[in-house]
Amino acid sequence: MNLSEVIDVRYIIYYLIIINCIGFLAMFIDKVKAEKNKWRIPEKVLFYITFLGGGIGTNLGMAICRHKTKKVRFVIGFPTIAICEYILIIYVLVKYFF
Repeated sequence: MNLSEVIDVRYIIYYLIIINCIGFLAMFIDKVKAEKNKWRIPEKVLFYITFLGGGIGTNLGMAICRHKTKKVRFVIGFPTIAICEYILIIYVLVKYFF
């Protein structure tokens, strides 16, 4: 059985759109809560979202909201995770679907 027979590319695209929206919203919400000195989203949760495919959303959230831009592990970590994931996704799509 071929992977393309089990998973439709559309579902991968839908998933990536949703997880990246979640990533952006998480960064936005965390920024708003930081400004109001309220309960914050744990940093490890932001990394989990990025690791699960939300790298574009978390990176956009970091840039647009100017949030976590002084923390080296975010400035280097988020883009590194996103680049590695998207290289892997492109590899899998090309190998198994096209």
